[in-house]
Amino acid sequence: MKIYRLLTEDDTSAFCHKVSLAIAKGWDLYGSPSYAFDGVRGVMRCAQAVTKEVPGKEYSPDMKLGEQ
Repeated sequence: MKIYRLLTEDDTSAFCHKVSLAIAKGWDLYGSPSYAFDGVRGVMRCAQAVTKEVPGKEYSPDMKLGEQ
């Protein structure tokens, strides 16, 4: 089964570390990153979709995707 996550963070090195950690845990990049201005907070935000193949599991909304 393939699972999906959307990683988001302010435009700082924290975003790069979050994506790098996901890759190190076996997640694959899915599509291009996104970049947008958060007018409420006055900061730029980044997003990157990632997917991962998880053998032998059935999807449940209770899954903690970051722990997969």
